[in-house]
Amino acid sequence: MKLSFRWYGESDRISLEYISQIPNMYSVVTAVYDVPVGEVWPRENIARLKKLTEDAGLKFEVIESVPVHEDIKLGLPTRDKYIEAYKENIRRLGEAGVKCICYNFMPVFDWTRTQLDKVAKDGSTSLVYYTEQLEKMDPLNGELSLPGWDSSYKKEDLKHLFEQYKLVDEEKLFENLKYFLEQIIPVCEEADVNMAIHPDDPPWPIFGLPKIITNEKNIDRFLKLVDSKRNGLTFCTGSLGADPNNDLVKMVDKYSKMGRIHFMHVRNIKILNNGFEETAHDNTYGSLDIIGIMRVLVDNGFDGYLRPDHGRMIWGETGKPGYGLYDRALGASYLNGVWEALEEERRK
Repeated sequence: MKLSFRWYGESDRISLEYISQIPNMYSVVTAVYDVPVGEVWPRENIARLKKLTEDAGLKFEVIESVPVHEDIKLGLPTRDKYIEAYKENIRRLGEAGVKCICYNFMPVFDWTRTQLDKVAKDGSTSLVYYTEQLEKMDPLNGELSLPGWDSSYKKEDLKHLFEQYKLVDEEKLFENLKYFLEQIIPVCEEADVNMAIHPDDPPWPIFGLPKIITNEKNIDRFLKLVDSKRNGLTFCTGSLGADPNNDLVKMVDKYSKMGRIHFMHVRNIKILNNGFEETAHDNTYGSLDIIGIMRVLVDNGFDGYLRPDHGRMIWGETGKPGYGLYDRALGASYLNGVWEALEEERRK
């Protein structure tokens, strides 16, 4: 397991120096953030990220993410030019030593939450998703803006996108994803880069938009679209775990044995009747069997990348919701400790 940490580049208030001080930290997970979606990343931008990372004693091996242009997801005639740019980005990142690219195929938005600062009994704050809050929101009226979303969309652009997606159901989205993968996976083979798709978060339709990377059946279908080891998963426990019907331990066991999990996002959530709340990573805080998940990874010899996912805001820290330093550092240390204990147990 290669322990990793999300870093939002030079504008991130959390320094590489601090990240490097987390025990057993191997690499950062970063991206070029100042190039519009669908364009080629300049080599000098990639090289600067690599130098900054390696100067801090960390590896530059995981990119999250190279965003997929909406025209590709929609299957528009213009998609081919964006796919060509995507292929060139894969080549350039491979040249720089990147081994894994995390991406998603979620229409319009990345992850969705209804509140960013829910206060817990202990005074910490976290991200939550409550059904009754979502039902009162209308993204077309500017009522929703969350970290991870493309804030460059204007209201009229969003309305146009939603109109276009009325013609795209799950079957069509799968078809468009297959077309995309058939173009890029051969480039990944040449560049020695693994593609790792992130599940839909949450794993069900919202605002009438289709979702396809949501459960075991759909993931099985996804992996067969292009049956190559380069076509793999970012297995996010918090995303898939929001649906209690998903047996995470079984799924991690299955896909890690297949060698198709390239990247793990590990966080815990508390599942509620009306949604879920993000919690501390510790097994006792949420509904997910974090130790069971880690156990099957150890048993199956997982040697991919793993990062603590969203953290709470604790100890008075302020900043990007879900991406503070303190709780994610605690999560990294917790996961590292669990991993070491399980490895020691297995040796006995």
